[in-house]
Amino acid sequence: MIKLFFSLSLLLFINSIYAQKVEEATFFSKSKQINKFHSISDLESLKKGELIMLYQDRVEEIMTILPFLSLTNEANVRLSDIGIKEDSRHVKVLKNNKDTIAKSIETTKGAIEELVAYADTEKIIWTILYFEEIIKKMRIGVNGNY
Repeated sequence: MIKLFFSLSLLLFINSIYAQKVEEATFFSKSKQINKFHSISDLESLKKGELIMLYQDRVEEIMTILPFLSLTNEANVRLSDIGIKEDSRHVKVLKNNKDTIAKSIETTKGAIEELVAYADTEKIIWTILYFEEIIKKMRIGVNGNY
């Protein structure tokens, strides 16, 4: 029984390490992408607080994906998928970038929450629509694949 428990624990530990390695070598995950685009009438029916949350989500996607747009516009693409060796140096560069972007997004979301609340609702709506157009173009990518 102890051997079985030890073997199972070792297997779970190795699996968790491998799962972290896979995530570290990807540019961004699907969870960083919005899953709905809106019309003006959709947005006009929302309260300002809800609009600000949508605004933040769109800014997050743009900040996350834009730096790597020349490499990929698809989620869960690994370094090796586009011919970049997954050595410790490249993985470290990608991890450092993710950490920096995460901190920047956190700061930016705070600033948006604090300051954009003073904007006219109409301008927030138009900005969300503008961000969504940018995101659509980013998803189309340099090769025109949507």
